[in-house]
Amino acid sequence: MAKIEKRSPLAPETFPDLPPIAGVRFATTEAGVRYKGRTDVMLAVLDAGTSVAGVFTRSATRSAPVLDCQAKLGGANDGPAAILVNSGNSNAFTGHHGQTSVQQITEAVARAAGVDQSRVFTASTGVIGEPLPHERIVAKLDELTEALDAARIKDAAEAIMTTDTFPKGAFARVDIDGTSVTIAGIAKGSGMIAPDMATMLVYIFTDAKVEQGALQAMLSELTDTTFNCITVDSDTSTSDSLMLCATGAAQVDATGNTAFHDALHEVMLDLAHQVVRDGEGATKFVEIRVTGAASDADAKTHALSIANSPLVKTAIAGEDPNWGRVVMAVGKSGAAADRDKLSIRFGDVLVAENGWVSPNYREEDAAAHMKGENLRIAVDIGLGTGESTVWTCDLTHGYIDINADYRS
Repeated sequence: MAKIEKRSPLAPETFPDLPPIAGVRFATTEAGVRYKGRTDVMLAVLDAGTSVAGVFTRSATRSAPVLDCQAKLGGANDGPAAILVNSGNSNAFTGHHGQTSVQQITEAVARAAGVDQSRVFTASTGVIGEPLPHERIVAKLDELTEALDAARIKDAAEAIMTTDTFPKGAFARVDIDGTSVTIAGIAKGSGMIAPDMATMLVYIFTDAKVEQGALQAMLSELTDTTFNCITVDSDTSTSDSLMLCATGAAQVDATGNTAFHDALHEVMLDLAHQVVRDGEGATKFVEIRVTGAASDADAKTHALSIANSPLVKTAIAGEDPNWGRVVMAVGKSGAAADRDKLSIRFGDVLVAENGWVSPNYREEDAAAHMKGENLRIAVDIGLGTGESTVWTCDLTHGYIDINADYRS
């Protein structure tokens, strides 16, 4: 597998000091699933009464762990729960071997952690099409359960990385009826990133109490404006898993609470942006804002067409304000557009309007914006009130270097 030599230039300076979440403990280990000399398995154990929600890839070739998690969500069991994640091998496209691995791992976690097997959720990320050596994971479970600690969430973030160059974490606190409630999450993702969802694993925990149905509805809603609005390379993974767990340890019911909803959105968007900032080979973080579309759905279609265009992304990498490529991406998207009503901005620079370059446009102004690390491209379609914002990164030779020898 390709060796990641250096941290993304778009990475945050440090990993945030994530507060412990009452009701969840973490442990990690080096099982040698694929990597040598680094942790590659994470176990989280959650107290009884924890509500668990999740959203997953809609890929037609989704992995055995994803299928197992989808089958288990929403069950009536309110006992303890556990999440086990391995990196290095995705346990996808592995036929009956994949199902056997999930069965063996969930049975072993249930025994070691004292959790009903129906409440053991697994995820795998890494190479597709190779049988998972699950026996290496099972052999480490006693060690993992003995090491469980509420303060080890950063270790968990590091253990789930594949081609990531930095661990990803975010948190928020919110006051509900005079009691402080905490939300903290970790994520992995760097390549094979596109809406629906991506090659992402995301785990978010809160000590608030939220009924499972309400938790699921909130997570599904917020995913559409966060993780389903990012793209690195337009490729949707077989293994996407985003899980939200509410332990209830704070003894505060956050169901329907607007402040909690907004804080959760903040954490999810922060993590989603970090995934883009760690896009394989990325040197630019790009916001694509589309307004004036015939509908919000059309706006998102246009925005993703721009964000996923290799020609747009390589122009961004070259710091070239090539607005013609944006016009091309709008035109090919399939959503309603009128050439003569388009306007385009790079940052604050009006580049084009009324189907033609703006009379006051100066190439050097747009070029100056393109030299930054954080870029904005805004397009107004001129047809209605639909709007959408998505986030992406540039496409550099670093992406090729990482993926050309991913399995070697």
